[in-house]
Amino acid sequence: MGDLVISADFGTSGVKVGVVDESLTLLAKTTETYPMHLAPGGIAEQAPDDLWQGFVRAVRRLAEEFPDLQTRVNVIVFSSQLCGVICADESGAALRPCLTWLDKRAAETGQSLVGGFPTVAGYGAFKLARWLRIANGAPAKNGMDPTAKILWIMQNEADVFARTRWLLDVKDWLIHRATGVFTTSSESANLTWLMDTRKGREGWSETLSRMTGIGLDKMPEIVDGEAVVDRLSARAADELGLRADTVVLGGTSDVTAAALGSGEVEDGALHVSAATSLWIAGFMPGRVLNVASSYATISSSLSYRPLLVASQENAGSAMEWAVRMSGGTTEGEALAGAFDDMGTPQADDPYFLPWLAGERVPVDNEAVRGAFHGLALHHDARAIRRAAVEGVALNLRWAYDKVSRERGVLTNRPLRMVGGVAANAAFAQTVADALDREVHVGGARHAGVLGAATLAASYQGWAQNAFEAAARLRHQSTATYTPNPQRVDALAQRNARLEKIRRHVVRSYQ
Repeated sequence: MGDLVISADFGTSGVKVGVVDESLTLLAKTTETYPMHLAPGGIAEQAPDDLWQGFVRAVRRLAEEFPDLQTRVNVIVFSSQLCGVICADESGAALRPCLTWLDKRAAETGQSLVGGFPTVAGYGAFKLARWLRIANGAPAKNGMDPTAKILWIMQNEADVFARTRWLLDVKDWLIHRATGVFTTSSESANLTWLMDTRKGREGWSETLSRMTGIGLDKMPEIVDGEAVVDRLSARAADELGLRADTVVLGGTSDVTAAALGSGEVEDGALHVSAATSLWIAGFMPGRVLNVASSYATISSSLSYRPLLVASQENAGSAMEWAVRMSGGTTEGEALAGAFDDMGTPQADDPYFLPWLAGERVPVDNEAVRGAFHGLALHHDARAIRRAAVEGVALNLRWAYDKVSRERGVLTNRPLRMVGGVAANAAFAQTVADALDREVHVGGARHAGVLGAATLAASYQGWAQNAFEAAARLRHQSTATYTPNPQRVDALAQRNARLEKIRRHVVRSYQ
């Protein structure tokens, strides 16, 4: 057996790939980007083969650093973005570009799907009750979940749907491309809202299939993240330059990978993952549901263990936008440097609502849009960037204040934060001040890679299971941020004012 694992984390704009050893150390890492096609009408598509070719390039590059990579790699693990829809034929060939998680063209379809009389929070009461009982949630009204996207394809691209044999999420298609086998993980299945997540009943639901009109014959088998799917196909092994007996595991989603990579695997221990978007997450002992604030637990890929996820649409994307709009560059490392000198916060700094692509938690509304409030003639580029960093941090507080009230959530320990934006010192300090919590940054840009690699721990003999391996990562921090009492007080006052502004803006979109 080889002693190394290749772990790949497929995000929105690129794939991070690392070579990981028994100590969960990244011996080598690289990132390959791929394009996203954005167009009016909420279109956000990616060609599945672009993601695969990015992975091929990454592995080939790593092989240059590890001349014996082929003989030493024993396992490949994938994690990826969720809520994509790839229509594949019998052979696995993609019939159209992937409708990514960011694609919102199905918003009207989604609202029609979940609506009805009598209405509760925009949902048909009887439909909602059934979804909540069986799946512990329901499709988002903004059309971003796979349910609405699948129905949109059925209604608008009937010829494509007729030729579709498999409906796959991003990771599912990549695993097929690597092995020839069709599988999915429980997170992806859960978010189609066609899965029963009740303990002891986990699996595809005939009841929800009939309710939505989406047949289960196109859905792949649900497998555990630690399970062996198969070995590399001859074609994939040749492309990657790896042995054909290299094992490919069931894999997981980016949210579960980040949870494992944060090291916070105890029930009720929350972490924050801040990248293009942002989410608060943590494993829980049972299902959790908050309809009013639009968050819940999903069924993770590890023995269906409930994972609470409260997702917000904009974090790094909003900060990057603010840099561009204030005359800065976002190429390469210039983006991080854009926040090195933002000047001293002022009492009359503008407020920023970072809803540039709508919002999900704690208000599920794809129509709301971002805004600056209180702009004045003397505000310059530095003030705009200060407002962006603060706005994203206080938006996080908006959701965190809701989630932290759940029974069993641990609030007496430092908050772990991972993700590319977590590596930004100005943002991490602002989060510590906004939440009045000590913040530990661990893994940062590669927490997903490390977290996914823990899935191989049992197969490799590194630990009994992924959770035991991941717990070791909790003690690996790259930076610690302690709340500044003066900024804590100032941000508390600004947050109180922002809450009033926020209510008025949200109401204007209703």
